[in-house]
Amino acid sequence: MPTSCAAWPWPAFIAHRGGGHLAPENTLAAMRTGAAHGFHMVEYDVKLSQDGVPFLLHDDTIQRTSDGAGQAAELSWKALSQFDFGGWHGSAFAGEAAPSLFAVARCTQALGVHSNIEIKPSTGHETATGLAVAQAAARLWQGAALPPLLSSFSEAALDAARDAAPDLPRALLIEGPVPADWRARQAGLGCIGINIDVQYADLALVRDVLARGATLAVWTVNEPARAHELLRWGCHAVFTDALREVHAVTASTQP
Repeated sequence: MPTSCAAWPWPAFIAHRGGGHLAPENTLAAMRTGAAHGFHMVEYDVKLSQDGVPFLLHDDTIQRTSDGAGQAAELSWKALSQFDFGGWHGSAFAGEAAPSLFAVARCTQALGVHSNIEIKPSTGHETATGLAVAQAAARLWQGAALPPLLSSFSEAALDAARDAAPDLPRALLIEGPVPADWRARQAGLGCIGINIDVQYADLALVRDVLARGATLAVWTVNEPARAHELLRWGCHAVFTDALREVHAVTASTQP
């Protein structure tokens, strides 16, 4: 089995967007769902409202996951709070709000769940979002047993996050095939490692990343056998939407 000298203090299984397919993504209900299914770490997306409040949302617009419409970066926090971000997933979640990063920090820490905060800036707001999210995370997780892992596809956001909170660990998210210069980009940003798409995670790449002393987490892995294979190869963690399907593997792998 390949091994890596990189430090990975977090759990090996991470619930994608809080509760995977079982709850409306990026909500407090999702965080509780992930915890209820035995996950000790959740991943979620954070961007800024028009008035600079860090809150959870994946898209630049709100229509896919709410009953509203519009660009998130053009809506105030007060306006965002008026929309239903749960009803699209099912009546049991009707009325679920888009939570602030403050609310999620309090919820997850109360549940004993660790966080991977994906900095997900609206287009054109990369630096401001990286700065604000990192500053807030440093404050909200001060004294926590483990710090949150910050990650982003945006190198500008990661650079700003490093300036704002240099002690918080960061990972570079890579979309598509892993480029040949991944190590230079990761090291240049001061990231501990990379998070990659499962379809590009082959054994040769895994061995290369681990041999270079970087952490390696893989998204989004919804087949238990594939999750087990990646961990056997030495990957540090996998993100999953299939919380029920991977639970047995999770229980046998996590500390």
